[in-house]
Amino acid sequence: MPSFTEMLEQVRTEVEFVEPGAAHTLWRNRAEQPALVFLDVREREEFDAGHLDGAVWLSRGLLELRIEAMVPDRGTQLLVYCAGDTRSAFAVKRLQELGYSRAKVLRMGFEGWKRAGFPVHIERTLSAEQRVRYGRHLRIPEVGDAGQQKLLDAKVLLLGAGGLGSAAAFYLAAAGVGTLGIVDSDVVDASNLQRQILHSSRRIGDSKVDSARETLNALNADVAVIPYGVRLTAENALSIIDGYDLVIDGADNFSTRYLVNDACVHLGLPNIHGSVYRFEGQVTVFSPPEGPCYRCLYPEAPPPELAPNCQEAGVLGVLPGVIGVLQATEAIKLILGVGAPLVGRLLCFDGLAGSFQTLKLKREASCPACGDDRRWTGLSDLSEHCAQQ
Repeated sequence: MPSFTEMLEQVRTEVEFVEPGAAHTLWRNRAEQPALVFLDVREREEFDAGHLDGAVWLSRGLLELRIEAMVPDRGTQLLVYCAGDTRSAFAVKRLQELGYSRAKVLRMGFEGWKRAGFPVHIERTLSAEQRVRYGRHLRIPEVGDAGQQKLLDAKVLLLGAGGLGSAAAFYLAAAGVGTLGIVDSDVVDASNLQRQILHSSRRIGDSKVDSARETLNALNADVAVIPYGVRLTAENALSIIDGYDLVIDGADNFSTRYLVNDACVHLGLPNIHGSVYRFEGQVTVFSPPEGPCYRCLYPEAPPPELAPNCQEAGVLGVLPGVIGVLQATEAIKLILGVGAPLVGRLLCFDGLAGSFQTLKLKREASCPACGDDRRWTGLSDLSEHCAQQ
């Protein structure tokens, strides 16, 4: 049986090496070569201590298990490196056996790259505690370390700490979204507890935003919760919303929905809208010009008799949870830049039938908020037609 040295010598004759200078040229022009991937097969601790900017990490021990998910196209040009070029040589040999015929080895690896004076990237890294907390995220190729860092850096504003906002806030905090702003001027009432799971019996009479902050801080200390115990108005909407990455609209009245819509369109922020009625709910993402805004669907607020409030019509307690979780899912997709957000699509849920239906929505060119000839005239408040959800 051959020794390790003999095996290594044999492998080195069967794989192709790229010199550091040539690799640097490829790296510098990588934006022009989308089918080129720099693959770091060192251990995680080595990668965190420094790596080639833009490199994809996949330890040698996980190569066979994960490479097809991370690089599905076997025609991709792979430039593989380790600390020297031993692990990477064996990795490239295995990649060739798996069908990645364009895999090559960076000669002298990361150490040779550094000695040549080429740039090294050192990222912020997750703490040991965060690696445990978000471990299930880190295993998902679409999330991983980079995605989790995006979540920790993200800022999401929730309009309302009621039924929709409760579910969305819980799961965004659990996911590690770093900053959650919550706007709600109301106080906790006993009638809220059937669906607003951020609150509890002992907090009846407390401010909803303070109650929400206490609950979310207890769940995840990584999350900064910023309470806005005010009603959103034309005077304060822009100053509150500006600075966030996206908005989750769990508003309970048409005035606020139009206000949020117009502010988000003006600031260029995605607006994740949700609403519920008895056993039904719906969710969509308003993000012009990729899709419509709220005013494209509802140019004017309906009369009161066509918009019964939840106190009059009722709502199944779990329905805001279903829709709020879907809103949180859309927020995470937008933050990570993965999947197909519900832009231009309205997802409708019928709890009695246990069914989902997707409706296509289109942007109206004549829309006063996002249309082609729109003119910014500022925000305005509307009269309310719907009370608390």
